[in-house]
Amino acid sequence: MVMAYGNAMGDGEPVELATATEDVVLRPVTGRNPFEEAVERIVQAIKLGAVRTGERLPPERELATRLGVSRVTLRSVIRALQQAGYVESRRGRAGGSFVTWQPRPPDDEDARAIAVGMGDDLRDALRFRSVLEPAASAFAASAALSPQQRALLAARLDETSAASLEDYRLADSRLHLAIAELAGSPSLAAAVADVRVRLNDLLRAIPLLSEAVAHSNEQHHRIVGAILRADPVTARSAMEEHLSATAALLAGFLG
Repeated sequence: MVMAYGNAMGDGEPVELATATEDVVLRPVTGRNPFEEAVERIVQAIKLGAVRTGERLPPERELATRLGVSRVTLRSVIRALQQAGYVESRRGRAGGSFVTWQPRPPDDEDARAIAVGMGDDLRDALRFRSVLEPAASAFAASAALSPQQRALLAARLDETSAASLEDYRLADSRLHLAIAELAGSPSLAAAVADVRVRLNDLLRAIPLLSEAVAHSNEQHHRIVGAILRADPVTARSAMEEHLSATAALLAGFLG
């Protein structure tokens, strides 16, 4: 599990990140553009809530190893992210690179423009997600989960259920990534993370109606309950229902 090293008010002691592992979000770059891909990996980790506002990124040596880039390249990446407003560097014993990015939903016009701009890619992302996440839920329910994994999943469910409207999308993202991790396939979990990033701006644009959030939380409980009971059939069908509801909301609000 990826570790965050303190937070804005912390004392530098390691704090376990809620979801993504190095194999999921902060995974090695694979192409010929290590700088750009490393930027993508870290931004993805931030936008998916793997490293939240105020938390510290792993130390330079560890992060470079996780991403499979040189420390020189990583320093350039961090400078670029500082300039873009995603992180800030602090000196001292408890220093490091801290996340400063704050999620802000686009307004209705921006959201519709994003949806139009995605075109067929939006339909593709929704269909791809409808295949990936039900399968991940079924695999997680079929896995021999350790007590630690079961506790982590239950904690992510509690976090999402108790989240404020402002924090709900990130908490929801962390829960979905936790489920994907438990499927036991790094490739599947990485694909879930990638498609979530493609949809994140649109998901944040959906108004968080209280009834819709309550319905979403009920579905989350069904999904997690089925996983913890080792019931892959129910886990798959509950996730399919959940994703269908989200797709319907996107269609309704964004046309």
